[in-house]
Amino acid sequence: MMKITTKFMLSMVATAIALTGFNACAEEQEDGINIGGAVRVNYGYKDYSEASKDKGGDLTFDMAAIKFNGKKGDWGLAAEYRFTSSTDYIKYGYGIYDIDPEWQLQFGINKVPFGNREFISNSWWFGLPYYLGFEDDHDIGVKAVYNSNGWHTDLAFYKNAEYGPTENKRYATDLYTGTINGTEYNNEETNQVNLRQTYTAEHKGGSTTFGGSVQYGEIYNNKTGNTGDSYAAALHLDSSYNGWNLQLQAMQYEYDAADSADSNKIGVSVVSWQYEIASKGQVYSANIAKTFATDWGSVKCYNDFGLMTPDVADDDYDNSMQNVTGCAISAGPTYTMVDFIMGKNMTFSTANNDHVGLPEMGDDWDKRVNINFGYYF
Repeated sequence: MMKITTKFMLSMVATAIALTGFNACAEEQEDGINIGGAVRVNYGYKDYSEASKDKGGDLTFDMAAIKFNGKKGDWGLAAEYRFTSSTDYIKYGYGIYDIDPEWQLQFGINKVPFGNREFISNSWWFGLPYYLGFEDDHDIGVKAVYNSNGWHTDLAFYKNAEYGPTENKRYATDLYTGTINGTEYNNEETNQVNLRQTYTAEHKGGSTTFGGSVQYGEIYNNKTGNTGDSYAAALHLDSSYNGWNLQLQAMQYEYDAADSADSNKIGVSVVSWQYEIASKGQVYSANIAKTFATDWGSVKCYNDFGLMTPDVADDDYDNSMQNVTGCAISAGPTYTMVDFIMGKNMTFSTANNDHVGLPEMGDDWDKRVNINFGYYF
């Protein structure tokens, strides 16, 4: 599994953090369409793979991306499309309408407002919520955004995921229709509502953003025609002071699918792969970073930690953990991320545990190194 999925994972999540700087709001743009993008290559070394150790790791083409961002009057657009060595896909694409200086509408494939406003991670590898469907997710719907005097409100409705439920070539994690490890899943997301409220307090040396998020949606069983539901709630904090940054988040989620073969777990898909996660649990994230200015750019060093505790009827289900220590180096149009990843009972970062929150095989932390180099234009 890892030979295939790791390559796709690196392709899919390649520029998410680095491209954040390009995501200016429509009201900050001059009239016209801006075109940008990125090209990236990746080096990976897996300590738990004999083939990787024998070769000293692998250097591969990662991805190329093209972005459109623009505005004419009160109307605007934002879109990003990505190409890898074996597939292509849309990350987001939506129209923008500025109702007034405080309110904006976004309609199309836009970012689901849940959790920390940007990311609940600093690293290339994202945080643990990403693998459960709760970080940097993008679905099809309409979102209203309010921003004034430190208050920021997101209210959204999503009809469904950006791709159909049988598709696994997608950027963000969504429910999956198909068979995983002998269990048949027939679930798809529909009719989801999100509300996120944050407040940013400015203070000497930086700012602190406090917030809360709630999400509720339906789970349609496309085999039986019956409907279940899902919910999630989170509290989050993002604070910066003199180059330091602290991110904290605690969340609870539950997927209650109709006519489930096993109510303790559910199938999801992302980056050309599918795996199972505990259907209910809590997730805790704690990240710290320090940014250093240099004559040629900047260096941000960080440690991101995530813990998922399953809350299901089966007592054999185990915690999942992920820790990423690394640095992001920005110099001119280049952005390089060097990460040391440790995973325990965690998909994509362990040898034998292709899931999140299910019974663990073994009792070890697996380790890998990832270096990603990108040129942005």
